[in-house]
Amino acid sequence: MNYTLTKWVVRLMLAGFNAAGLCVLRRAVSRRFGGPTSVLFVIITLTQFHLLFWMGRTLPNMFALLPGRSNVSLYLLVDRAPNSTRPSEKNVHRAIALLTFASVVFRAELALLLVPFTLQAIVRQYATISDVLKVGLLAGMLSVVATTLVDSYFWQKWPLWPELYGAYFNVFEGKSAEWGVSPYHTYFSSHLPKLLLSAAPLSALGALLDSRVRALLVPYIAFIFLISAVGHKEWRFIIYVVPVFNIAAARGANWLPKNSLFGRLSFLALAALIAANCFATFLLAKSSFANYPGGAALYAFNRVFMSEEHVHVHISNLAAQTGASLFLHSNAPPFLPGLDVGHPTNWVYNKTENLSLRALTDSKQITHLIAEIPALDSAVMDSWSPVAVVDGFDGWRLDRDVGQAFKVGVAEGLKALGNALVMLRSEKLVILRRKS
Repeated sequence: MNYTLTKWVVRLMLAGFNAAGLCVLRRAVSRRFGGPTSVLFVIITLTQFHLLFWMGRTLPNMFALLPGRSNVSLYLLVDRAPNSTRPSEKNVHRAIALLTFASVVFRAELALLLVPFTLQAIVRQYATISDVLKVGLLAGMLSVVATTLVDSYFWQKWPLWPELYGAYFNVFEGKSAEWGVSPYHTYFSSHLPKLLLSAAPLSALGALLDSRVRALLVPYIAFIFLISAVGHKEWRFIIYVVPVFNIAAARGANWLPKNSLFGRLSFLALAALIAANCFATFLLAKSSFANYPGGAALYAFNRVFMSEEHVHVHISNLAAQTGASLFLHSNAPPFLPGLDVGHPTNWVYNKTENLSLRALTDSKQITHLIAEIPALDSAVMDSWSPVAVVDGFDGWRLDRDVGQAFKVGVAEGLKALGNALVMLRSEKLVILRRKS
């Protein structure tokens, strides 16, 4: 078994667990808000891009989805009778414990969700202060012990609590700003609409009409306000809020009247919103498949040089950030003992950052490069031979010739309309081999 097979197994398992969590949550939505709302919850979720596309990716955010407030913990709060005024105290305690575990082990930013949730539980008398402290401290201590033991072993550094270190490095030292700083409103004005698509206006309608929905949304909205104080912003930092906004959107969609002219118009509007979701998801999926030049380059590299025994390849920053992951280090250990892997096993995949092409050229141990095309220096290219070029996604362009095609005829116009959006690509990476 090599890294490629391991990648598929791990990702399928992770996606399966997260999908199971969403299925369990759907059942809770059916009990709390009714069958039609649960069906709409499924339709809305299935027609969105980011959550489903990424929930099998081995990022800590995706591991945190299942125990965090997105799936199991949210299920514990939603799974009750329609007229229930509060979740059971036991379920609240379990939700706090799971959210604490996810914050300590997987993603520290979930602590910013834990705070408003526990405050809401205390204010609304879902749980007492003493119980919240007991549950939180016990779950926190057990989680710290577990992550320290496991991660210290794998990183061979004792003691190591990765999320504490990450929070200190990114927040207290402010190093996350080195990856870019966005305005305070970015999550609300850009990332959340991109995650929700047409569920955004429907969730606002659901919150307006149903107090049960508003109670669910309050901690999540507070979480987004709190995390907006951190300068560096990425949509994956708030991916946990998508399921609860989808519940709100499904509730809003189910409210729309059905037995009048306004109801028929509302149904058409809902169908248009779902269709828009599907279209946007199609474009996002197609562009994402073309947006990993690093993975494509490393996969091609492994195939081109599969017969060579001694390879030391340096992987540029762009390649490492766009798919050239550890799962593609197929010619380097570890391998399962006793297996005939059938290919070289002693390659070196070097991802040392911030090395110039000249420095890489001077390092004679490096035999190959996966380099960024804009960084190529003609002064040192005499030492390298290009083997292959990999392109990547740049954007979409509307073909202006569609109108001209309709002037020729309807059939020609419809044919051109199907190709009205043109994907723009450009060369991103080049595979280089050192000259003899």
